[in-house]
Amino acid sequence: VSSKVYPAMSKLEMIVKQRRLDVAEAKTRVAAEALRARVAAAAPPNDFAAVLSKSGPMALLAEMKRASPSKGDIAPHTDAAQQGLTYALAGACTISVLTEPSWFKGSLDDLARVRAALVAGGLGEEVCVLRKDFIVDEYQLLEARAHGADTALLIVAALSAAELSSLMAFSRSLGMEPLVEAANEGEMRVALDAGARVIGVNNRNLHTFEVDMTTTSRCAALVPSGEKSRAAGGRESEREVRRPPHARVVRPPRRLERAPPCPLRRCDSLRRHRPR
Repeated sequence: VSSKVYPAMSKLEMIVKQRRLDVAEAKTRVAAEALRARVAAAAPPNDFAAVLSKSGPMALLAEMKRASPSKGDIAPHTDAAQQGLTYALAGACTISVLTEPSWFKGSLDDLARVRAALVAGGLGEEVCVLRKDFIVDEYQLLEARAHGADTALLIVAALSAAELSSLMAFSRSLGMEPLVEAANEGEMRVALDAGARVIGVNNRNLHTFEVDMTTTSRCAALVPSGEKSRAAGGRESEREVRRPPHARVVRPPRRLERAPPCPLRRCDSLRRHRPR
């Protein structure tokens, strides 16, 4: 976990402050125009919202994460390509790849390697890849698309309403329908007002990292009748995965992130929740 310290800041604020610095540095190394050229030459992204809709009554979003601020090291030596393909073969419709380097030990290379593994495994057009990071700048969305992402996470708590709307529009201009994350009712209203089409409810408060498993149902109650609510995050057990009545997307229990590289173990655990 990063040794950087920002007194009097929440964990989310610390990470966002550092990511803004990281983006400024990245822009000096790789010009935005170079990323645009890569995007233009790349195959078009998969339709994230359509993939979720086709995944049945319950879709799986599986996460590739080496560490976190709340848990420390989880699986620091994970092979991103192997784990991503394992999850996809098990039935996950989307592979979420942490790319934040300081606290989560991720990278854009992880994102690119997961995409390459899916293509090599014949799943490139069936499974989406999500860049999970603390996105505060259009440049990060260009990076995401240039490295094979089909969608990217936009965290309401990390952005102003104007920033959220602007980044959503830019993401869509790249062909990526973003996953907009809310962690309470106020943030859910912001996401809905911004016109988010796919909303992820995080049961973890990103300022304190405390988990409240009732967040999903409280936020889902705000979704207008006839619209679909999707939820992911903060689950620690199979009982919790089965609990939220309004969720259409779940992230598998955290124990899978710590599991040794045994494909059968992961596949068996995931298949219990595959749509039938």
